Amino acid sequence: MIFGGKIKEYREERGFLQRHLSAALEIDTPMYSKIERGERKAKRSHIPILARFFNIDEKELLVIWLADKVLDAIKEEEEVKIEAIIYAQKEIYESNK
Repeated sequence: MIFGGKIKEYREERGFLQRHLSAALEIDTPMYSKIERGERKAKRSHIPILARFFNIDEKELLVIWLADKVLDAIKEEEEVKIEAIIYAQKEIYESNK
């Protein structure tokens, strides 16, 4: 839900309506509304469009989008989700050496 909340924040800060964003993404307004509420996931292809629309760094938006996907993947794993994140982080560091 962090991605939806963040794009809602950007939209409201800039005074855009949901229909403006839905038109830019070529989706209907109810679908865009679901993305903001976290009921639907934005597509990877939406990231550059949204970044240009909000005039923000695409990488910043991509990081938020990916973090949202990770959190969604582990949300049901209360007992091991922290350990899973730590393990994944170690793997990422090792693969970048």
